[in-house]
Amino acid sequence: MGTSGHFLFGFLLSALALPLLLVQAQDQSGFISLDCGLPEGTSYTETTTKLNYVSDASFINSGVSQDVASAYGDGETYPRQLRKLRSFPQGIRNCYSVTTLKGSEYLIRASFLYGNYDGLDSLPTFDLYMGDSLWQTLNFTDNGMDTYIDLIHVTSSNKVNICLINTGNGVPFISALEFRPSLNITYLTITSSLSLYTRMNIGSTEDRKYRFPFDVYDRIWSPFNFNEWTQISTNYSFEPVGESGLQLPSIVMQTASTSKDTSKPLEIGWDPIDSSQYYVLMHLAEVLYPEVNQSREFIITNNDNFVFGPIIPNYLSSVSILPNEALEGASRHVISFISTEKATLPPIINAFELYIVKNISKLEADQGDVDALTNIKSTYGIKKDWQGDPCVPMRFPWSGLHCSNGTIPRILSLNLSTSGLTGEISPYISNLTMLQILDLSDNELTGELPEFLVNLPNLRILYLTRNRFTGLIPKALLQRAEAGLLALSVGENPDLCKSVECVNKRKNKKRKKYLVAIILSTVVAVLLPILMVTLVIYKRRKQRENLKRSIQERLLKSKNQLVQFSEILVITDNLKTSIGEGGFGKVYLGVLSDKTRVAVKLMSSMSQQGYNEFRAEAQILTVVHHINLVSLIGYCDEAENKALIYEFMGNGSLRDFLSDSSTKVLNWKERLQIAVDAAQGLEYLHNGCVPPIIHRDVKSSNILLNEQMQAKISDFGLSRVFVNESDTHFSTCPAGTFGYLDPTVHLSRNFIKKSDVYSFGIVLFELITGHPAIIKSSEDNIHIVDWVKPHITVGNIQNIVDPRLESCIDSRCASKFVELALSCTLPTSAGRPEMSEVVLQLIECLKMVQDTTPQMSNNNAENFSHNSIGSASLPSPR
Repeated sequence: MGTSGHFLFGFLLSALALPLLLVQAQDQSGFISLDCGLPEGTSYTETTTKLNYVSDASFINSGVSQDVASAYGDGETYPRQLRKLRSFPQGIRNCYSVTTLKGSEYLIRASFLYGNYDGLDSLPTFDLYMGDSLWQTLNFTDNGMDTYIDLIHVTSSNKVNICLINTGNGVPFISALEFRPSLNITYLTITSSLSLYTRMNIGSTEDRKYRFPFDVYDRIWSPFNFNEWTQISTNYSFEPVGESGLQLPSIVMQTASTSKDTSKPLEIGWDPIDSSQYYVLMHLAEVLYPEVNQSREFIITNNDNFVFGPIIPNYLSSVSILPNEALEGASRHVISFISTEKATLPPIINAFELYIVKNISKLEADQGDVDALTNIKSTYGIKKDWQGDPCVPMRFPWSGLHCSNGTIPRILSLNLSTSGLTGEISPYISNLTMLQILDLSDNELTGELPEFLVNLPNLRILYLTRNRFTGLIPKALLQRAEAGLLALSVGENPDLCKSVECVNKRKNKKRKKYLVAIILSTVVAVLLPILMVTLVIYKRRKQRENLKRSIQERLLKSKNQLVQFSEILVITDNLKTSIGEGGFGKVYLGVLSDKTRVAVKLMSSMSQQGYNEFRAEAQILTVVHHINLVSLIGYCDEAENKALIYEFMGNGSLRDFLSDSSTKVLNWKERLQIAVDAAQGLEYLHNGCVPPIIHRDVKSSNILLNEQMQAKISDFGLSRVFVNESDTHFSTCPAGTFGYLDPTVHLSRNFIKKSDVYSFGIVLFELITGHPAIIKSSEDNIHIVDWVKPHITVGNIQNIVDPRLESCIDSRCASKFVELALSCTLPTSAGRPEMSEVVLQLIECLKMVQDTTPQMSNNNAENFSHNSIGSASLPSPR
């Protein structure tokens, strides 16, 4: 509420007795004290506080144990729990998961001491999240600065998940994590959580902090004195008066400060951070026995607005003033303690607490999905960063997961490829009922494909390649794939069959191999000399074949047709009709004998791309097949003449349609469908091929449209195949097109999947704005991202929408689309989404604008392409 009205404050009489505190102080029931980085299974009792610390290893399954530098490891300056830490050099998100009592109030503390543990003298900055909410951004200004942050929080479930998020500004770390249960919810008279701003022991006579065992709740009280104030204190402990809620430490309440005299108020002020709300607690007690005719009486104001009073503190008995509402709406807050006319003594304050109100989200993933993933993790012994809530924070889900937005997030995508999985497909996967993408490729999974895969109602992509599955593929699974409802990839499973005949044939083949082995062993024993001669002959023949292969090395070997240049001339009617031109050379219209129209790309002798690009494109397209990739029909590889023959894309490129000169205007639904198609093609290159393929030249002119307006990715001359998914391609001369090229490539010279994601984000901005990647004007040229950002920052998304769309875009869809484009074009690659996530987000956008439930067709966003069951060699589709 604003400062113009009166604040509602209450008060508590607090009974404090030092002997009672010392008894209670030994009780650590419910305390959770984690020394982060302490070896697993070890524990100790801290000498000063007598707190019992244990290793954090059972609360997190990632991170590296580290010791602070020796200069910061002495016991006099820093307590033992700060001498070790856990750092997180791997992954964006690393989470602690701590079991708590649902609906209980906790003081939660995270402590940090960098201590130059890595020898780099480089202080990091990172974020700390609780659930889906940012708790605090951690900034450090000194190697030896020990920092702690407190949060008073009422739990909404029996788990609290605290995540350290790498923001690209250094490696996150944590020294200690502590939970302290409260006996009541006196602090939380408001519904939000409270993040500590300051907790002051005013008038303290010692330059030290007090915590447990002096404070039964382990609050840390820091000394605070002001030159304009007068310090007063007593050696007497407080006598018990009644039940105490806040249990204030006697050692804190025995000291206080007053103003110099009754004419001067005692004031505490602070400047708000942004528009934060503040929660104030003031603890008062008389520490000097009043003489005859002496009285201490005062009121409390905030920015000259009456808050509470008059107050007459009782001797050795505390009063706590706490609000029912938070303070907000001022450029500066000043709490004033002002003597009344009756007072002969100035106002007094013993302790002061100030909190920032934090609205901690209660968002949690669907419990059924959480249970399923927990069981899957246990079944396969997964050692990824799978700790905490799978979907929360929403921006940083578990690796390999994509979750839906909503009040209860659901699992939409699960990628466990190359995870070393063994055994059969876990039946717990069947409980992920909203699953749309499942990738189990490149593992050692065995057994038959379970029928429950058919019963996952939303499954659209299923990658099972390169495992050791056996038996028959469920018929219903094949039917869904053949109908275009499922992208099914099961290649390189030698004992997996599509039909019963195949199963029987392979059984017979194994039986025959066994018989042949017996016969051969007998024959070898009898005819060993003959076999040795045969081996020599075979070896010489192999050498001749290898020599022949080296001579013909430039010739491509694939199932695609190798044609002569004379046939190219016939197909194109002597290169009669040119339909385009690029860096490779001119493109001509061709017609096959069956009247099928094709596009013939002829390599020019002046080509900037050259033979390496020709070979790269041909090699990739002869083995990679997807409904959203342009198909290669044939090629010519003669000494002076080289050409590629593609399927004909009758509607040209996406850039043609988006240009100002286009006579046809794509509506918003068509643009979304094109985005979905292109994203699926690119996602297949990244995740459906092993090794993965990085296109390196994604742009609107390389997205072609057929007669049905189905989009397909083209132009693979700059693409690269990577042996390992973690590989990058180093180049001294970055490929790609100006305006679309990932800015990080200029510095690192490395191309990764996220480089393609950046380029695709530029295409998304082109789709919604209609502008090219580089917007030309009479004054200057501007990059499309630089053009849209100022409008987006102030919330004017409609200002960037292509005016030809005539304001027909749903605002929710536009916001989601722009947010996705922004995330794709983030300046650093770490925060960009994977293409699988991009596909899902675009499909959600498309669903928003569909007027009716679409019929299933090959061009529907619900339909992912059915990939070939078989697979060619290098690179292998999956």
